[in-house]
Amino acid sequence: MSETTRLADQIRRAFDGDAWHGDSLFEILDGVDAKVAAAHPIKNAHSIWELVLHTAAWDGAIIKRIGGAALELRDEQNFPPVKDTSEAAWRKAIEHAKRTHSELVKAVAAFPDSRLQERVPGKTESYHDFFYTFSGIVQHELYHAGQIALLKKAQSR
Repeated sequence: MSETTRLADQIRRAFDGDAWHGDSLFEILDGVDAKVAAAHPIKNAHSIWELVLHTAAWDGAIIKRIGGAALELRDEQNFPPVKDTSEAAWRKAIEHAKRTHSELVKAVAAFPDSRLQERVPGKTESYHDFFYTFSGIVQHELYHAGQIALLKKAQSR
């Protein structure tokens, strides 16, 4: 099995399931409706919805970096605002996140192992190569999955 196939599998597990640590991001989101997703039960914390949009934004950014773009997300791209809090808008946000994540998994799986040590476009640090980025996106998604779990729990009391 290639290294990028293994990395793609780890990215998929963090998002979709069968992760070693426990529930994945989408397992945690099971049963979350638009009202819960849009709520801010913890002062000065992002909502579940904002975190879902944020993870999708970074999945999309990594896809663009794989394609050669030296991309940095602006504030409104990093945490896109939630303007419509309807159930239809929540379903649309979930589908967008799933679609973007699926594209990322496919892009990483197709990425040549021989390029893993190449520096990511626009990054100047010597350690910021594609291996670092692909490993980091797993950490990023699990970090936010933990936040989402706490936000969900805070609302079920």
